[in-house]
Amino acid sequence: MTTSPSGPGRITVEEAARRTGHTEDGTSRDGGGHVLLDVREHDEWRAGHIPGALLLPLSRLAAGEWLPGEAEGRPLVVICRSGRRSQQAVDLLTRGGADAVDVVGGMQEWALSGLPVVDAQGLPGTVA
Repeated sequence: MTTSPSGPGRITVEEAARRTGHTEDGTSRDGGGHVLLDVREHDEWRAGHIPGALLLPLSRLAAGEWLPGEAEGRPLVVICRSGRRSQQAVDLLTRGGADAVDVVGGMQEWALSGLPVVDAQGLPGTVA
C-alpha cells in the first residue's frame, strides 16, 4: 500500500525511486541528479539502507553538520524510518538553502514497495 503525500515537499516512495534512479530489481538508472539522503542513525543504516544513499543522521544535521560534498548543490530526497525525522531534516535543509523533499512512509514504505534495501555488507537488509 502506498502512502499519499500530504503537504508541500513530500513525495511517495515511487517518486523518490524515480528521482534517485532506483528500481525494484536493485539496478540503477539515471535519477536526474537527485541525491538520496538517509537521516537515520548508524545502527539503523547498518541493518538496512538504500544502495547509493548518503548517511547524515538528523542528530548531526541538527547539531550543525552540513551536507557531504557529493550532495552539495544537488536536489535532495530525504528519507528516514517512517517519515518524521526526514520532515525535520527537510525543514533544516531548506532553511539552509538546500532543495530538499522528504519521503512519506520512509524506509518502511520503501521496503514494503519491494525496492532495494541492503545491509552494511551489501546483502539484503532490513529496516530497523
